[in-house]
Amino acid sequence: MDAIRSTLQPLTKSLPTPIRDIGISLLGPSCYQTLILDIDPTATQCLKLALSKSLGLGIIAASSIVKIPQILKLLHSQSAAGISFLSYALETSAYVITLAYSARNGFPFSTYGETALIAAQNVVISLLVLRYEGRGLLAAAFVGALCAAGWALQDGSVVDMRMLSYAQAGAGVLGVAAKAPQIWTVWREGGTGQLSAFAVFNYLAGSLTRIFTTLQEVDDKLILYGFVAGFLLNAMLAAQMVYYWNSPATASHAAEVGEKPEKIAMGTSTGASNKPKGPTTRRRG
Repeated sequence: MDAIRSTLQPLTKSLPTPIRDIGISLLGPSCYQTLILDIDPTATQCLKLALSKSLGLGIIAASSIVKIPQILKLLHSQSAAGISFLSYALETSAYVITLAYSARNGFPFSTYGETALIAAQNVVISLLVLRYEGRGLLAAAFVGALCAAGWALQDGSVVDMRMLSYAQAGAGVLGVAAKAPQIWTVWREGGTGQLSAFAVFNYLAGSLTRIFTTLQEVDDKLILYGFVAGFLLNAMLAAQMVYYWNSPATASHAAEVGEKPEKIAMGTSTGASNKPKGPTTRRRG
């Protein structure tokens, strides 16, 4: 280890000032000195902090594209089948509250930055769903309400910290409730429709990672309990994705996961005899 340290220290001690400043802002002066300058891998707490920061930044980076496959599926299919607007509306509302709560409490950006990116993508998905369902007026009202709520929550003269804490407790409930309509829609349809497998499984991994980063960097039970509840419901939605993978009411996920789509055998009818049965057909009657 001494040989490695003696080799690396001339490099770590001569890092450009911008890189050094970023490292100090992420790790803090003490852990930066321990891990980067002293190259001491035995400092457990600093290693946990470095891992948490890395995971947090990774989540933020991944969140910038996590809903893009869902948006592309909607645009390609021109259909909102299997997608619950209520689910996205509740989830986006919860994110707007959490974003304001975390920012005003001064939490590290690496612990909540993805909420802004995911909320923006949720708005796009919600507008597409409403468009394909022919509810344009509701789309305008939805955007207006979100903008007004975001402004009020960020303004301390309108919503003080005590009220914002109550709102964050409610956001945890909203986050849990947001998954219920989507889970119900999948069960009712007997398939996942246009729901993106990429988004569902990445959400599951992200919510689990967020539990770890919150435990390491944020001493706030409201935030922690929200991520735990979100992980449990994301796990339920992921289980539905697996269970209904080959359901007739499920759009093909082959392209999303890199599999070759199955070809229809020659001579197989694609007419009414192959239409999905069960809840999918009954609800359209």
